Amino acid sequence: MPAAGQARAQLAGLKVAAHGSMSGYSRDRFPHWASQGENCNTREAVLHRDGADVRRDGQCRAASGTWTSAYDDLTFKDAADLDIDHVVPLANAWRSGANRWTQEKRKEFANDLTHPQLIAVSAGSNRSKGDQGPDEWQPPSRTYWCTYARAWTSVKATYELSVTVAEKGMLGRMLDTCSS
Repeated sequence: MPAAGQARAQLAGLKVAAHGSMSGYSRDRFPHWASQGENCNTREAVLHRDGADVRRDGQCRAASGTWTSAYDDLTFKDAADLDIDHVVPLANAWRSGANRWTQEKRKEFANDLTHPQLIAVSAGSNRSKGDQGPDEWQPPSRTYWCTYARAWTSVKATYELSVTVAEKGMLGRMLDTCSS
């Protein structure tokens, strides 16, 4: 993930545009939870990466562990209480350029374990967020704002997605919370 200064440079370089149409959008256009090998899918890979002392069963499911949801600072012992959030929601990506991508590129986006696009968070915080951008929803934990803005900006820059004026403004304010 980029440092705050690099995120600011990335943010400055993003194309600013109004949200595009939702015409043709479906979550099915973003095949997610793809196989990651060894009976694991993307969801299980994120649960393993983001948890502590995670033990898997024979089907790669998180059988035990501890997870802290960065969005709201809640701790969980049951993986079923967690959602895997697409930091830049699929619908937001669609409205900001993913509607022009190939199915394969949308699958890559929906399963991206390389960039800060996927995170295990409380189901409640993920559902509260929905497909909203940072101008409409911010993590309840203000201590996470810097990291969230850096992640969002990095994903938008990596995938050459546009931002709205309001989105860009809020990302700048969230980056102002960074200590460096």
